[in-house]
Amino acid sequence: MITRSSRTEKLDLRLTPEAKRTLAAAAKAERRSLSDFVLASALGRAEEALADRRVFQLSPEKWQAFVTALDNPPRDMPHLRALMNKPGIFSSGEPA
Repeated sequence: MITRSSRTEKLDLRLTPEAKRTLAAAAKAERRSLSDFVLASALGRAEEALADRRVFQLSPEKWQAFVTALDNPPRDMPHLRALMNKPGIFSSGEPA
């Protein structure tokens, strides 16, 4: 069963007459309203832009290397430790 949610939000944008003609022609070619075409296109591009921030895939070997790296204790990094104990410009002079 397909559920439809009502569209209650509005998005305005400014565009050139040429851009509007191009979008309208593309919408007509797909037999869609201009609004539906622009919304579907924008949502598709948004999904592409967010995809690499939501899911990443690794081969079994690389997954195992990733899990191993997470399970290992942190490396000792004396320079980083010294930096973290150095007072910062917003601190009162006391190390953290």
